[in-house]
Amino acid sequence: MVDKRIRIGYQIPNFSYPDPLDPAITGPDSNIFPTVAAQVREAEAAGFDTVFVMDHFYQLPGIGAPSEPMLESYTTLLAATRRLPSSCEFVPGGPAAALVTGNTYRNPAMLAKTVTTLDVVSGGRAVLAIGAGWFQLEHDQMGFEFGTFTDRFERLSEALEIISPMLRGGRPELDGKWYRAHGTLNRPRLRDDLPIMLGGGGEKKTFGLAARYADHLNVICNASELPRKLDALAARCEETGRDRDTLETSFLSFVMMDTDGDRARSLAHDYLRKSGVDPDTLDDETYARATDRMFIGTPDDVAEQLQRRVLDPGIDGIVVNMVANGHVPGQVTEAGTMLRALLN
Repeated sequence: MVDKRIRIGYQIPNFSYPDPLDPAITGPDSNIFPTVAAQVREAEAAGFDTVFVMDHFYQLPGIGAPSEPMLESYTTLLAATRRLPSSCEFVPGGPAAALVTGNTYRNPAMLAKTVTTLDVVSGGRAVLAIGAGWFQLEHDQMGFEFGTFTDRFERLSEALEIISPMLRGGRPELDGKWYRAHGTLNRPRLRDDLPIMLGGGGEKKTFGLAARYADHLNVICNASELPRKLDALAARCEETGRDRDTLETSFLSFVMMDTDGDRARSLAHDYLRKSGVDPDTLDDETYARATDRMFIGTPDDVAEQLQRRVLDPGIDGIVVNMVANGHVPGQVTEAGTMLRALLN
């Protein structure tokens, strides 16, 4: 089985890749999965603990247009973690997960079965990372009930009452407002300690559920908010009687990195323009807010920023995405080398 710790992770946030023959245009859909698989292989070779994909059906605001390509997460994870369908051998590598699974998209017992099956088929590599769900456009257009903020967190709480025992060898009993389960079975299983990760930035609801159910919390927020977020997490752990040190944390960061620092800054500015922000018109304070989740520059620059802005406040691990150039061979390796040196 793989180590449950998640110290360095690599997230693949987009599937819009340039055509290798003409980088000015987007490549054909047939190139998408080979490019994803290449990033997974490179991340594993570079020493990343975990590889993540997003659990969305449309591309997210701030990354691209809804019409841009988006693979279904669990099908992608299954294909990417066991790449030899004609062989009985497991492909070595670290854990894989959706960062994070939208609870509203699946019945919780079915989700527990799905992630357990991924664990069996991948040789013990699955992590269940889960959140309440938030992207209303997907819900509306695909027919999922969105509901209120309160509804979604009630549903997540009930879902964890079902999912957690199913992953641990138990048989949940619940007649809830949203979900029901009666002595639900979950076999086969390779283990009874498949990690549960909560993802989000909600200081009361998300952090409270993490304190009750999670092995790991991926904190999703601006980096400048981390000291307050960690204070809130400590309070939620105290309220539930949990030792805060037993709940591992990580931070999701957007890394714009290149050995040429000017090139990295150009990538960051292009990304801002794509999301509707013109960096040339921003004063220093507004620019800092616009890039609060971004880490920009050479590997040394990025390492210094991650240490100062993420690790020094008290976060345990780092998950990076490289939305601008992660698909370029060698970039993920550079990031892995930098992160291993930073965290080891």
